[in-house]
Amino acid sequence: MATDPVCGMYVDEKTSKLKGEREGREYYFCSTTCKIQFERPEKEMKDLRRALYVSWPITAIVAILTYALHAAYGNYIMLVLASIVQFYSGLRFYYGLEDAVKNRSANMDTLIAIGTSAAWAYSAIVTIFPSAFPVSGIYFDTSTIIISLILTGTYLQRLAESRASNAVSSLMHLQPKTAHLVSGKKIVDKPIEEIKVGDILLVRVGEKIPTDSIIIDGESSLDESMITGESMPVTKRKGDRVTGGTINSTGSLRIKAEKIGEDTTLSQIIRIVQDAASSKVPIQKLADRISSYFVPLVIAIGVMAALSWYVIGGVGASTSMLVFVSVLIIACPCALGIATPAALLVSSGMAARNGIIVKSGQGLQTASRVDVVVLDKTGTLTKGRPEVTDVISVSKYRENEILKSAAVAEMNSEHVLGKMILEKARKEKIEAEFPKKFNYRQGSGVTAVDGDGNKITVGNRDMFEKKQLAGIGKRITGLEKDGKTSLIVGLNGRIIGIICLADTLKEDSAKAVKAMKDSGKEVWLMTGDNEQVARAISRQVGIEHFIANAKPRDKMEKIGELQKEGHVVAMIGDGVNDAPALTKADLGIAIGAGTDVAMQAGSIILIKNSIYDAYFALELGKRTMSKIRQNLGWAFGYNIILIPIAAGALIPLFTVSIYNFLPMLSGLAMAFSSVTVVSNSLLLGRFKT
Repeated sequence: MATDPVCGMYVDEKTSKLKGEREGREYYFCSTTCKIQFERPEKEMKDLRRALYVSWPITAIVAILTYALHAAYGNYIMLVLASIVQFYSGLRFYYGLEDAVKNRSANMDTLIAIGTSAAWAYSAIVTIFPSAFPVSGIYFDTSTIIISLILTGTYLQRLAESRASNAVSSLMHLQPKTAHLVSGKKIVDKPIEEIKVGDILLVRVGEKIPTDSIIIDGESSLDESMITGESMPVTKRKGDRVTGGTINSTGSLRIKAEKIGEDTTLSQIIRIVQDAASSKVPIQKLADRISSYFVPLVIAIGVMAALSWYVIGGVGASTSMLVFVSVLIIACPCALGIATPAALLVSSGMAARNGIIVKSGQGLQTASRVDVVVLDKTGTLTKGRPEVTDVISVSKYRENEILKSAAVAEMNSEHVLGKMILEKARKEKIEAEFPKKFNYRQGSGVTAVDGDGNKITVGNRDMFEKKQLAGIGKRITGLEKDGKTSLIVGLNGRIIGIICLADTLKEDSAKAVKAMKDSGKEVWLMTGDNEQVARAISRQVGIEHFIANAKPRDKMEKIGELQKEGHVVAMIGDGVNDAPALTKADLGIAIGAGTDVAMQAGSIILIKNSIYDAYFALELGKRTMSKIRQNLGWAFGYNIILIPIAAGALIPLFTVSIYNFLPMLSGLAMAFSSVTVVSNSLLLGRFKT
């Protein structure tokens, strides 16, 4: 059975003739109204407003004629006016009833159409044929007020839903409409749909990057906040990849299109957010199953209650009819249908605004139950690249002099550690000249001769004699225990300093680990690095449990062991070498949404490099499931409490006079229930950690 993405009702795909397609996915609908709302929400809102403009003024006149002004031919005037409301403003409910009959099912509109029609038809017969019933009471006010209240509730619900979907809409608006295509010596503006992979594009200052591309010329700072949520601009140079929708802030760029259309990062994010908002979670299965049987059951309860009071209670035909109407209106399961989708829509949109992509509602429900978090090190807790952390002098030379000597020696080096030394020298504004001579020893280090003829040596212990290392060996061992790689710097046969490099922690790693532990989660570090590095990183961030020298299979096996112990495990990794572990875990959280592997392996994807976002996602899952439970509790409790009242439970206490206003209160309560569920879901937008 499919589910209507608008109201949440079950729809049989085999018999339903109402279906539509979006982003290559097929959807089924219980009524034409839901189909229009899904495909053309602006038209549905316009139709709703028009129906309200008609129904409320007429409802007010009918109420005045009923309660205050007993005019001549008043019943006939009310018949005409109530008919306009019934068959113009309330026409949408008849379309829904027709669709239900065609689909051999029952939907929300079935209850409203039958209930208001009963009140209108009874009143019309009494007006035209006064002797048809033993009582002459009319209830045009009941049918018009119920329709007006339900339309108002639906309108307010649509307004709330439009607020909840603003995140997806804002993502869609990030995509620029045109691009500047470089064609020979000309620049031609082309619609974005006509851009092909490999096209060369010009991006001027202040413009959006048209599509996922690679920079072939130029340097600029890019504002990626609308995609990643990161407020600081990011410097991009030749060879760097850029994401469509981000803003070029400082310099002109020439880029080559790599991904277009549905393959771009932005399009994938939009599709994932839409799918997550309309996806199912296990907790919803109970609500869906009840909804599918609920409407026929309510109609049966309404008929039985009306007949029972008429035959056994002797309340008369008019009161029996009102019992029937009240049961149908008050039991309309709108709130039940939207309890889960409303919360998922808000939370998915909120996650997207914070740089977190939730691929399905299942991911959020699993996140709410996670009690063990497994972390990769490289690229997850750490930045994923080494950098100079310390320059230590063991001689009369100052730190800048040591760094300058090392930079001269590494000037011709292609080794990543050498490049980091040069980068550190540039940051310190140290100018290093090219050496006269250069020699590289594989796996050990480099030697060079500077312009003054000084011999410089940079490398590990193998580059030096034992007597040269005397006095610094223990110091180097201590640095290595802290997870640092030590490069020894020698000048003319004498050691002058030590340069330490390490894959440093991200700024928020320790904060994220502490937050996870404070929320009751057990945290593990599993890394392919050696035990010294694993121990050092664990100590720095406050992790008690770690596994070093872990291959992908080792990580999978450990996650399996934790699951057998009854734990719900979340794995957080970079989505490449950690893909098997991400898949094995109950919840995979991939860092780096730009990689295809991350998109496929993770249930939740963190666009930014912030590990704290993983904690935010786990807490958002808990808060979302809490809201869903609240919504379902409200919807179920509302029906359980009010259906017996509508069926006549209060007649012994207040007599049948209670039905002078109960049908109208039923319409108001039904509308209020739906708006309450949506409004409660919108409170998720205030969630902060």
